Amino acid sequence: MDKLLLLGLPTLLCYFKALSGSLPENDHLAWEIVQCRMCHLQFPGEHCSKGRGICIATTDEACAVGRIYKNDGTPWLTFMDCIKNCADVDNISWSIYRVNYRCCRSHDLCNEKL
Repeated sequence: MDKLLLLGLPTLLCYFKALSGSLPENDHLAWEIVQCRMCHLQFPGEHCSKGRGICIATTDEACAVGRIYKNDGTPWLTFMDCIKNCADVDNISWSIYRVNYRCCRSHDLCNEKL
């Protein structure tokens, strides 16, 4: 069952993009380019399994980290990337999982510690 849900992850990411708004235009940080940690799949207690590296967030992007938990609060998956029109999301229900999503542009690799 977890494999089927993992295959639906791209759909979930599209959902976040649809919910999100752009960064404020008057925010001076929105105009700076920042480096973000990138990891498409990281399971609890493991190193990045796929997509490890650095991405460059352009002016309309932000560094992002998404964490998926089972409904009992057990961590299941983490992913990080540069995302256009990023928005923070708390406890979105996704089947038997809960999803939290955080965005930042404060400094290079800011999504490592979110």
